[in-house]
Amino acid sequence: MDPLDLRIIGALQVDGRASWRRIAEALGAPERTVARRGVRLLETGVVTVIAVTPYGVPMLVRAKCTAGLARTAATALARRAEASFCYLLTGQAEVAAEVRCSRERLAAYLSEDIATTPGLHEITADPITKYYRTVHEWQPGILTAAEVAELSELPQLTPQPRHPDGHAFTPDEHALVRALREDGRRTHEELARLVGVSESTVRRRVESLRRSGEMFIRAVVEPAVLGLPIEALLWIRSRPSDVDELGRELLASPYVRYAAATMGEHQLMADVTLPDFETLHRFVAESDWALRAVSVHTGLVTKGLKRSGVPAPELRG
Repeated sequence: MDPLDLRIIGALQVDGRASWRRIAEALGAPERTVARRGVRLLETGVVTVIAVTPYGVPMLVRAKCTAGLARTAATALARRAEASFCYLLTGQAEVAAEVRCSRERLAAYLSEDIATTPGLHEITADPITKYYRTVHEWQPGILTAAEVAELSELPQLTPQPRHPDGHAFTPDEHALVRALREDGRRTHEELARLVGVSESTVRRRVESLRRSGEMFIRAVVEPAVLGLPIEALLWIRSRPSDVDELGRELLASPYVRYAAATMGEHQLMADVTLPDFETLHRFVAESDWALRAVSVHTGLVTKGLKRSGVPAPELRG
């Protein structure tokens, strides 16, 4: 990617709804150039900006697959609306996904919906108890700290599993969220027309939903585009008393795009993206956080079929 294109993507990762003017000012580049390049990145699907609303019980699902059906099974799982991400992996589990389900449907969801997915077997579903980082907050080091600060109008909140399930949206909020799930960069003017309220009301409600953590705006991009083609999921065992400290130590690395504490046999899972296998080896074997880990199982992501609710291009339509 061209360096300016990468910096525009980095700016959208900080605030996916930032105007081209604000991005241009933060990056010290001409507004017309930034707008032209930014629109091209969005139109070609290199980066997608969407709204995400946390709801239900988040779980990390891992499964083995019937021989020859891994891609078919993972595709079926990725197409489910409740799946946030879905990957094909090497290692003990061939498929991994994050899914969300209401507490009321949890038993039926696990024993009927997921369990009957063709091709999946030996399924494990571990509820997430805490997020240390989600892709919403991930900064891969493209921008300087000053540039990030200039673009950060809203607090950088970490979504957390919350109760009760979801938020009681008003009809207008439902319409806003639905429109922003389709395109997170829709202007306040466009949203006002779609929802049938004033532009000032739209601006106020969108900001309120974002500040409260009821809605997050994410810029979704393949890590390889950012020069990080090696992606792996780390399933980490630790002593219970070390979980939080280990989770915080993981955040010291910009390679960690996602880290969560889970129930089950592993206490944490981290999604890391790196430039090469040598860096992955050093990250697992030599990082400070590894000193607290009892064991680490590493699975290489061979294909991302869904990221932050956005299906891979071949699954769309």
